[in-house]
Amino acid sequence: MGLAPQVVEEIFDTLAGLNREEGLSLLVAEQNINLTLEYAHFGYVLENGRVVGSGTAQELAGSDDIQNFYLGTATQA
Repeated sequence: MGLAPQVVEEIFDTLAGLNREEGLSLLVAEQNINLTLEYAHFGYVLENGRVVGSGTAQELAGSDDIQNFYLGTATQA
């Protein structure tokens, strides 16, 4: 059972506030990579239980492999 997008965003806002205000680090498993990359400082991409990508949110968002396979937005060169 998934959560409504607004609820998920409220949860992420709360977690981001805890990180900013308390210095709390968290590991969050989330399928919505677009939302996750908006909040994450660093991430791992898992496929079938294996790490297939890791890096800063900016690095992951800019990765051609991540764009192509997980976001469906890669551009052809």
